[in-house]
Amino acid sequence: MTLPPAFAIPAVLVVVLAVVGAWVDASRSSSADATPATAQAPIVATVSTPAPTGSSGAVPSAAPTTAAVVDPGDGRTSCTSVVHVGDSTSVGLVSADHLPDPATRIDARYAAVGVTDFHAEISGARSTVERLQGQENAVEVAERLRAEGFEGCWVLALGTTDAANIAAGASMPADRRIDRMMAAIGNDPVLWVDVKTLRTDGPWADPSMRAWNEALAAAAARYPNIKVYDWAGVVQDAWFGADRIHYTTEGYAERAALIADALATTYPAA
Repeated sequence: MTLPPAFAIPAVLVVVLAVVGAWVDASRSSSADATPATAQAPIVATVSTPAPTGSSGAVPSAAPTTAAVVDPGDGRTSCTSVVHVGDSTSVGLVSADHLPDPATRIDARYAAVGVTDFHAEISGARSTVERLQGQENAVEVAERLRAEGFEGCWVLALGTTDAANIAAGASMPADRRIDRMMAAIGNDPVLWVDVKTLRTDGPWADPSMRAWNEALAAAAARYPNIKVYDWAGVVQDAWFGADRIHYTTEGYAERAALIADALATTYPAA
């Protein structure tokens, strides 16, 4: 398993939201429809305050249409090499503060279904297009890994930040963002995790997330190597934290198990 050495988690982590104009579009010089650097787009920052914990509810299965207790060990995947590209909704998946038991974190969950080469590319505020100064956007991550020779499967837990940026006025629509990501990835197998929040107003509101999911479903019809995992269809309200965007400890544990199980279900071993 490969975890970037620079990937560090604060002692006590919770994700909070702010709206600033600090985004830039790394590809604006090559595309006329790129998001302007002055767009007022939401970003995600981390602060050292206690994370919300404690929730309850029945555990759904990783399959979007059935209900059963999840056991990622039941299935194996053909995806032995996996890159997980994620935004702040994935930070808790690798955090010892949210998930003190290593067996519940996403690297262990992937290993349980047969992944032997795991690359975590997780960063708060990550979108496909916009980025903070000094931070790669998701397209840049994919281009770098491709240049380094990576071949394998991609789990993309992306869209929450993109959807909020679009709602806040960013000019590039969802379909072009997804096209850019797929142009960087090529024909490798992709499991794209869709998005949901419990927010009812502002850029992070769930209608913005549903619009992104619609674009993602349409993209899956264009790209035969995209399979969408319907996280929005299985996540329970009790798994969301106080900001109604990120998750409790239980929520992150379920998210890690369910995504790994979805990978094994979608791309099973022969």
